[in-house]
Amino acid sequence: MRWTVHGERQIYTNPWVNLCLVDVQQPDGRRWEHHVVRLRHLAVAAVVDEQKRVLMMWRHRFITDVWGWELPMGLIEPDETPEQAAAREVEEETGWRVESMKHLVYAQPANGITDSEHHVFRADGATYIGPPTELNETDRVEWVPMSEIRGMIDRREVVSSGSLVGLLYLLLDEATSIIG
Repeated sequence: MRWTVHGERQIYTNPWVNLCLVDVQQPDGRRWEHHVVRLRHLAVAAVVDEQKRVLMMWRHRFITDVWGWELPMGLIEPDETPEQAAAREVEEETGWRVESMKHLVYAQPANGITDSEHHVFRADGATYIGPPTELNETDRVEWVPMSEIRGMIDRREVVSSGSLVGLLYLLLDEATSIIG
């Protein structure tokens, strides 16, 4: 069933987030204002080396006060493609440079409240070019064996939506390549 949108107004805005009230009408006729968070879109990179290890970062997220493993990711700037943003984030956050990336999966992690888009890419291999230039993103960067990813997810060491989507898709690719 499709809801009807009658209008929208911003109640808060800044360069990263816009909070809006959207005047919606449900199929049963009920009309009300629904909060919507409009966010800049995100690019995520799953970098896999020849030993089937994934480039990951150990970082703290102050909002939830949780430490966890994440894939390199960041906001897509207005002058770049999602693929360019993913490659840039790998370099800035990890110190590794990827040569090329391929689209892995597209996701909308919470489309009942936000319009955030996650564009997830895969890079096979990377070259170390030096320490990360973004000094506030991670405590450490490691190549994690793909065989350990499922256990990390089960132990809630990976909780970021962008990372989960990318890693689960990598595991799915791995499983189907073994079967096929």
